[in-house]
This record gives sequence, structure tokens and C-alpha cells, in this order.
Amino acid sequence: MKLLSPLFSVFLFVATLYSKGYAQTNPIITSWLQNTTITGSYYVSGNSTKISNGILVNCQLVRYSTNWVYVSTTGVPSYPVGPFNGDGNPNQAGNQNAIYKYPLNPTENKGTKTALGLGTVGVFINGVSIFDYKDGVGWNTSTNAFCGGPGRASCPGGPMATNAWNRDAIVYERLGFDCSKGHPAGTNYHHHQNPSAFKLDLKVVSTICNLYDADGLYTIDPKKHSPLIAFAADGFPIYGAYGYANTDGTGGITRMKSGYQLRNITVRTHHANGTDVSDGPAVSTTYPLGTFAEDYVWVSNATDKSYLDVHNGRFCVTPEYPNGTYCYFATVDANHNSAFPYLIGPTYYGVKTGSSVTSVTETTTTYKSTTTSITDNELKKLSIEVFPNPSQDLIAIQVNGLVPSDLQVTLLDANGRKIYQTEISKGQTIAYFDIQTLYAGIYYVTIASNGAIETRKVMITK
Repeated sequence: MKLLSPLFSVFLFVATLYSKGYAQTNPIITSWLQNTTITGSYYVSGNSTKISNGILVNCQLVRYSTNWVYVSTTGVPSYPVGPFNGDGNPNQAGNQNAIYKYPLNPTENKGTKTALGLGTVGVFINGVSIFDYKDGVGWNTSTNAFCGGPGRASCPGGPMATNAWNRDAIVYERLGFDCSKGHPAGTNYHHHQNPSAFKLDLKVVSTICNLYDADGLYTIDPKKHSPLIAFAADGFPIYGAYGYANTDGTGGITRMKSGYQLRNITVRTHHANGTDVSDGPAVSTTYPLGTFAEDYVWVSNATDKSYLDVHNGRFCVTPEYPNGTYCYFATVDANHNSAFPYLIGPTYYGVKTGSSVTSVTETTTTYKSTTTSITDNELKKLSIEVFPNPSQDLIAIQVNGLVPSDLQVTLLDANGRKIYQTEISKGQTIAYFDIQTLYAGIYYVTIASNGAIETRKVMITK
């Protein structure tokens, strides 16, 4: 029998160690929210009662090989979706039956950077698609009108916006977003921006949460590093709105700031880099600055490391990457309203090798999360709020941050008897108790995950 050379034996040992060790801790494998039992829900206009859609939420299967991770998902979140009132969208979120193939070891693209295209440019950890800042509508100079998108003539050069001036989805589709700031393209539910509820922003720019649950993938907590919420199609992670001030993980927590700002222009004849392009509409009250993505220019800020680069990211040390990695951020302004370019863009930092595939054609290992609950300390860090307190008709239980495991929420009377019980599923942030029929007095809300438990006292008045 031929013996292996000592050098090859060492290589084989390292490769085995990597596949069994590092791979199991690589965040692009371990961060996905998996579920095989809980189904999703949606709202119809005017009715605040959730309707089950019978579709499994979050991700159902995570597999990995030496170089790739494969994530199988319906693309439906655990938070309720809809309605999508403002732009006449007739669709609902549907099962995408998607498999996303992303690189385990993303690399910087040192050549010409790849522009983001329309459609899915990344995936949130609950399997929901990320779209970029465009909405498929551009400006047709020949007709001096918007083109592309439903109900409009195609733009020159293609069925969607391929012009020099591309409309900002966050501005023009806001009325069609649900409370979680998402909507479907066809049945592909997606976010163009930070996936937290409108109602939880410091300045509320949409009133849709007045009738429907203020829910989303996570809530912004300025006191701690934001959670890892997604991966771009180049494999690099996307975090929420807050991170460490310095790239080495020091300096405290600060808001990550977009380097983009509106240009000082009155006419739209050139791009920010000086390129002479087909004219767009002049800046006016009808077409104000911010109408188009090309109304922005990136400005370097070398003295403040919290300002991001042209891709909306920077090198970071994070809780998941203690040795550092390149990271994108879901940028917001001081009021926590979404800030251009919102998630990624206009080009990827890394080599864009991620894609959706119809099947897995190589040998893989299935990743099964070993975490079915969270510890007492982790539960405390979630910053749970119960409000209003005192309350008369409704109690809300709001979790700040990202809920990584299902939480059991129980309402007890003063004697410890269970009155109501519900659940905050992983990838949700809020639960409610209707207390209109209860007597006045002291009650207790418990939030539990196996052995870990938090308790809040609440007063019901009549």
C-alpha cells in the first residue's frame, strides 16, 4: 500500500479541519434562520386580522461544500406581509422555492466592479430577497416621461429601465410598501432597504403601521452593534444600521453613515463623474433632487471611519467576524429613515459569484443549527419592552434587535395563572395580547426560550 507523503498528510489534515471546523462556524453557513414547521401570514387592505398563507417561513435547508453554501428558502418571512396599497400592487408574497448558491470565502474584485442589476442582489438571513435602489422605472428623453415598470412603455434599450436616469424605489414606491418596508415583484417579496418597521423609526414617514403590526426582521438598537441581517451576492455580509466606530472594533457604537449626498445641480445633463448623458428632467417640485439614483454623488470622508465607501461598506471587525471582513450596512439617517444607497451599491465590492440555482450538483454537508434556544444573558440583551403600561385594551411585547430563536410569550395573572399565550418566531419582533375582557389589576408577561425567562409586570386599568 502506498503511503501518503508527510506534506500531503498535513494538507489533508488541514483540509479536513477546515471542512469540519471552520465551515461549521463560518457565518455564511450558520447565520440563516431555519424553519420547517411555522407558516406565514398576510394582511388584506382594511383588515388587521392576519390570514395564513400556508407557506413555510424563513429558510428550510442549508448545505455547504468546500467553496459554496446552498440555502433553500420559500422567500417568505415570519413577519406578516402586506397590504401593498399605495401603488395598486395586486400581488401577494408567494413561495419562491429558491436555492441560493453563495461563496464561503468571498474575495475583493480588484478589476472593474460589477454593477448591481434588477432583481435579487442579495438575501436576508430569513431567505427574503434584496433588491437594489432602482424600481425598474427610468426617464425616456424622447417622450420626456417615465418609462418602464407596470403600465408604462418600455424604456429604450430594453423592457426595464436602462436609461441614464433611474428612479429611486424608496421614494416612489413608499406608498406600496407594507409596515416592514417590503413588497412583492410578481410574487417575489423583497426589501430595497432596512427591513425594520416604519413605526419604529424615530421619524415615521409611513402610516401603514397604524392598522397593521409594526413588525420586521429586526429593530434598530443604537446601544449595540446591529445584527448580521443578510449576505450580498458577492458573499460579503450585510449588517443593520449600527456598528463599531473604528474598523478594528473599538471606539464604541455609532451609526454607519452613507457617503452619498445629493448633488448641487439644477439640470440633469451629466452624471456625477462628468459623463455627458441623455438629459433627464430639470430639477423641480415635480422632479426634486432624489428622484433618480443619479442625483447622488459619493463623497470621501477620510477622517470619520463611520462613513462608508462607494459600495456602502467598509472593512470591519464585528461580533461574527472577530478577525475582520468587508461589510455592507443598511444605512439610515439620524431619524432612522432609510438613506441612499440603502443596502448595497451601485456596484459590488467583491467578485459577484452568488446566484440562484435550480439544483445542487455537488456533494454537500447539511448544516443543522445546534441552537434551539437562547441563554438568560442573550435574552436580557434583546431589550424587551412591554407597552403601554398601564394598559386598557392591548399589550404589545416588542423585542429590540434580532430574534434568533422562537420565544414563548405568556400573560399571567397576579396568582401566576396562565391567561394567554403566543409566540414571537425567529425573524419577528413583536407580539400582542388583547386584554379588553380582563379585569383591572396587576399581571405579568413572561418571555421564555426553554430555560431562559424574562418577566415584566404590567398594570391593566379600566
